[in-house]
Amino acid sequence: MKTAKDYLDEANAVVKKIDIKEAMEKHKSQSAVFIDVRDSSDIAKTGSIADSLKIQRGLIEFVADEATGLYNDALKKDAEIILVCGAGGQAALTGKTLIDMGYTNVSNVGAIGDWEKNGGPMSK
Repeated sequence: MKTAKDYLDEANAVVKKIDIKEAMEKHKSQSAVFIDVRDSSDIAKTGSIADSLKIQRGLIEFVADEATGLYNDALKKDAEIILVCGAGGQAALTGKTLIDMGYTNVSNVGAIGDWEKNGGPMSK
């Protein structure tokens, strides 16, 4: 039987962690797709990365699958995708799901609070 820690360990083993400063450069150059995977009530409280997609972790399989009516065409299998959440765990788990679905360039920037604290662009 797996625990939450087991799932997080597996996700962190396959989803690369990206440095916030490097992620901010990618955001500035618009060379990556940023996704906030928190639920809408959390995003409403804190805001999110400017111009990021807001896709709850529980919907990612549907939004990332071209065969569903919820597919978002910004999500290309070879696009650079950078995920953020409240603390980093949900982003890691979402990243593993995307990798399992065939996405090839997925990373986790971690916590939205760290992004904001380091001067990352926000939308409130």
